[in-house]
Amino acid sequence: MTDHPTQANSSESTAREVEEFRYVIDNIRNQVGQVVVGQHEVVEHLLVTLLVGGHCLITGMPGTAKTLLVRTLSEALGLHHNRIQFTPDLMPTDITGTDIISEDGNGQKNWTFVQGPIFTNVLLADEINRTPPKTQAALLEAMQEGSATVRGTLHQLPQPFFVLATQNPLELEGTYPLPEAQLDRFLFNILLDYLDASDELEVVARFTTDVRAPAPTPCTNAQQILNFQQLVRQVPISETVAQHAVNLVRATRPDYSHSDLVKRYVKFGASVRATLFITLAAKARALMAGRFHVTQEDINALAAPVLRHRVLLNYFAESDGVSMDDILSDTIRSLT
Repeated sequence: MTDHPTQANSSESTAREVEEFRYVIDNIRNQVGQVVVGQHEVVEHLLVTLLVGGHCLITGMPGTAKTLLVRTLSEALGLHHNRIQFTPDLMPTDITGTDIISEDGNGQKNWTFVQGPIFTNVLLADEINRTPPKTQAALLEAMQEGSATVRGTLHQLPQPFFVLATQNPLELEGTYPLPEAQLDRFLFNILLDYLDASDELEVVARFTTDVRAPAPTPCTNAQQILNFQQLVRQVPISETVAQHAVNLVRATRPDYSHSDLVKRYVKFGASVRATLFITLAAKARALMAGRFHVTQEDINALAAPVLRHRVLLNYFAESDGVSMDDILSDTIRSLT
């Protein structure tokens, strides 16, 4: 029996999309690698975030090339990007934009909306925890709804819209910790660590001469990225692997977990949103690796960045020196 012509055409179309997807992703990796040294896992996580249509929180020390990474990735993607330096005096309208009174050629005065920096494809929210909750809430609407409400008027943001927020893990004075509801909107919480010695030496060699690194060549565009996001959702996942994702997230909740560390040190576990995000992210990771199916290894590999900001530890964990990643590693081991 032969395939129905419509099914055959659909399969061929999907195969072409997958081939184009892999070609574009490899080009993006190469373009970013010409400018950014190391941080390969971080780049992979940022690409996964974009392909899922999520947002990413990066916790890292100053001087770890966060801004360079965002700018380079945006240019390689062919997307517009903006940067906002969050400060205690930043107001919601400073990021969303505001209405101003303008006068036309006939002397008539009208309200005109002036877009803020949030109207972009890739937004770097630098030191997001340095601005008050009122301004954080304006960003939250943009992240969740893809829109900004100014003076009662709804303004749609460009698509795709991707927020990369950073926070400094050292300086806590004068900061406003992100509420759990906003933290839960981030797909990943990535820990940006120091480079190894060889990569650091490469940075010195590359950026202390008068020879500038080549500007990244755009490898894609906004519409193609939106198409890729739809393609990622078509990646199949077996019931067994999906059940593993459910079990993993439920295992972070003290009432359901078999891990002694979870029962002893976790106050609240991750929500259902974590299960959705880890499944979607695993689909993107599988497709980026050249596979059209999700494995348990995909789920386990993404557990830490998806869950570390969604699980709330109690004060016993800090007093005993137990980290979130220690608990997540133990939770994964308890399920294998």
